[in-house]
Amino acid sequence: MPEFSDTIIRLFKKREATGEGGLLTGTDPSAFNVSDPLRLWIIQVGVIIMMAQLLSLCLGRMKQPKVIAEVLGGILLGPTALGRIPGFTEHIFPSQSLPYLYLVANIGLCLFLFIVGLEIDASVIKRNARMSVIVSLAGIALPFGLGSALSLPLYHQFIDPSVHFTYFMLFTGVAYSITAFPVLCRILTELKLLDTTVGIIVLSAGVGNDVVGWTLLALSVALVNAGSGLTALWVLLTCVAFTIFLLLVVKRAMLWLARATGSTNDGPTMFYMTIVMILLWACAFFTDIVGVNAIFGAFLAGIIVPREGGLAIALTEKLEDMVTIIFLPLYFTYSGLNTDLGLLNDGITWAFTIAIACLAFLGKFGGCTIASRLSGFSWREASTIGALMSCKGLVELIVLNVGLSAGILSQKVFSMFVLEALTLTFMTTPLVRALYPPERRVIATSGGAPPRTRDEEDYADKKSPVNEEQPWRYRFTVILDKLEHMPSMMALTQLARPPVPELSSLTTAVSMSTASDPAPLKYKMPEVSINALRLIELSDRPSAVMKSSTTDTLIHTDPLLGIFRMFGELNDLPVSTSLTIVPYDDLAYNVVDHAKRNASQLILLPWLPPCAGTVETSEGAPPRREKLDHNPFETIFGTSRDKSASVVHSQFVRGVFAQSETDVAVFVDPGNHINTCAGTGGSHHIFLPFFGGPDDRLALEFVVQLCANPKINATVVKMEKREIENRQIERPPTAQSDIKVDTNSLALPHQHGLTTSSIIVFPDTVYGQPNTEMRMQSETADSIIWSRYAGHNLSDSDIPGPLRAALSRINFTNLASPVPLHAAIQRASMCQRVLVVAGRSKRLAVENHHAELKDLVEEHRVVGHEVTRKTIGDVATAFVVSGCATAMVVLQAANVETE
Repeated sequence: MPEFSDTIIRLFKKREATGEGGLLTGTDPSAFNVSDPLRLWIIQVGVIIMMAQLLSLCLGRMKQPKVIAEVLGGILLGPTALGRIPGFTEHIFPSQSLPYLYLVANIGLCLFLFIVGLEIDASVIKRNARMSVIVSLAGIALPFGLGSALSLPLYHQFIDPSVHFTYFMLFTGVAYSITAFPVLCRILTELKLLDTTVGIIVLSAGVGNDVVGWTLLALSVALVNAGSGLTALWVLLTCVAFTIFLLLVVKRAMLWLARATGSTNDGPTMFYMTIVMILLWACAFFTDIVGVNAIFGAFLAGIIVPREGGLAIALTEKLEDMVTIIFLPLYFTYSGLNTDLGLLNDGITWAFTIAIACLAFLGKFGGCTIASRLSGFSWREASTIGALMSCKGLVELIVLNVGLSAGILSQKVFSMFVLEALTLTFMTTPLVRALYPPERRVIATSGGAPPRTRDEEDYADKKSPVNEEQPWRYRFTVILDKLEHMPSMMALTQLARPPVPELSSLTTAVSMSTASDPAPLKYKMPEVSINALRLIELSDRPSAVMKSSTTDTLIHTDPLLGIFRMFGELNDLPVSTSLTIVPYDDLAYNVVDHAKRNASQLILLPWLPPCAGTVETSEGAPPRREKLDHNPFETIFGTSRDKSASVVHSQFVRGVFAQSETDVAVFVDPGNHINTCAGTGGSHHIFLPFFGGPDDRLALEFVVQLCANPKINATVVKMEKREIENRQIERPPTAQSDIKVDTNSLALPHQHGLTTSSIIVFPDTVYGQPNTEMRMQSETADSIIWSRYAGHNLSDSDIPGPLRAALSRINFTNLASPVPLHAAIQRASMCQRVLVVAGRSKRLAVENHHAELKDLVEEHRVVGHEVTRKTIGDVATAFVVSGCATAMVVLQAANVETE
């Protein structure tokens, strides 16, 4: 077999020759080589991705979809901007390399159209068939007519006479009638319109518009490629037959295969993924060889993939990152290289460009608005539907590129239409925000209930003030965001629930109250309401948008909600569930708004601090804090080890603190579980250092509520910072317990040792400076609430039974010390299995603990406490740093004026 050997040798020789020249030998790495085009392709990809990401960061702050940045980036890399730099196009995008770029871009476009097909759910149209069909047809017919009318002067002014006018008219009409469904889904999700009547109709009409638009484009391409009407008819009939075969035969076979391989339960298997990829390229190949573009076959392949068990979403998750990060920007760049806004260089061209944009907007906006108004929507809702349906995005760019590659559009007309698509997509989001503000949005309801706007919701029947007659908080909003936070939330919910007395004890309390006081019993046991809010961050991925459009299904299948729902059933807690998918910047606002709409009295949040936990030493030795060696590079670059997730989450927690008009409780798990097995009978001990201020008053009320549980007892210490002569702590005569404090151990440490620094600098929560009157009111409120609970005579018949039982389990004491944080920590360390409850005390704080906290940090050699201090305050940070608490609850009172 000498021929085979010679062939192998020649291949290796050729490969060796192509790899000889390199950067060190003086070869230009950007020089194009037909036999080895990979180098230049990598340079092109790097430039394209960096440009797209840079523009996305800037436009993202303007709430613009990412597609705007990608389209604009492609235009800037073309002859419009950077292409005018001498040598840029010749070195980065030489004409010989464009076929390779075009090939990869079209591969990515087929994959993207496959994902678009996965996003389309026929059940959405079925649920709102009548109104969505009317809006969709109106949004196609009127723009198509206006586009066809405008095509006549455009044809005579800019198009070569060799191009058939009918073909140009078809492409112009299709470009006008198309709606960018993927971009539309993204905008609906970011503006939180998916649960409104407007969002549901727009989503349904967008699906129908997308299907009809692609069908019209397929017809146009078939007519152009066929050359005659009869051949075009045969091509169209072939595509229709192929589509019916896919929907009736292949779709059922794919569903059977998905169930047989278990892909509907555990996600697509490797075998099923292989079959899907083969089907995708087979469909693209067939539609391409019959005279229709390959993207239609990819689109049909996405439609026939089963939706059962979230299979379509799982397939999207496996493909989306590569498609959206690399392939789509390549396609937009190829489109931008064909866009030269410099060709729009005279008055008649700009006049036609403005006419194209205005008629495109008026056609979509007017048609959909009138159709929506006739369907029963108000003018505000109808105009919002029209504004949303006028979004063009990348779908029109695909249509325009097909027309350009077919020779139907000239480069000047192509650039005019690209500018129109970019303008209409850019104005969609701000226009919808102006037409349909949150307070005017109509929420869709199920079961035939009449829809209501957000500002029409009546909270008065839900709210019940917390007062002396009703001391318990019983309406809770529980935040669920991560699996590792579930134990904290279940523990805090179980502790915070108001007492549920047995029937015998309740009957005894009623009879005793009636015997002592002929007036009816004032205390009424409230009905507990727990609403679990599942938070999912809306990312740039298409799968996140797909999940947001299937919230009604996801709320029943989400594992975190399922766990918490079962927890409620096992503990006889009435749990209602909600799910929201919003961008990270809107997470805090969404929590606050949800709590307000549900009239919650307390928001329950989880948080894992970034501080290191304690480590066990030898048996019998006291636990010690894990030593963290200081890395000077952390101060320079702001990096840390395995702490980024906690630090980022702390920014969300601080956002809730800053915006909330409801009381907030944060469960802090410091990672210290040494004493969790201590104690018997499942009893818990709570320690509250009371310094004063609205947050500490809330903490005291919360401790009283917790102690209504017979398995919980508490120690509440009223702390006072005071210099004491002879270093002896003088306790007031009203103290109810003996507190022995080793004052020698409370001396401040010397200012030496480790230098502390923050990990990542986030802004602290800032409140307005209180005046003297506000401080005096706060101090008066401190005295009142302390006397209300600590000064109560438990034999007083006016105290409700559950409140009397709770106060009997609380030990109230006073403690004065020059170092109150050290004293409080030492007092809490006397207890085993201690749960520390503290106020955040960022507003109207009585004492400034910054200096003492700094000494505590240096004493325990902890790095990065600044994030913890900004999140939960000085007092709570001191307990986290010391490691004496099994867990902590930090509370902040609602930001209201002190009465």
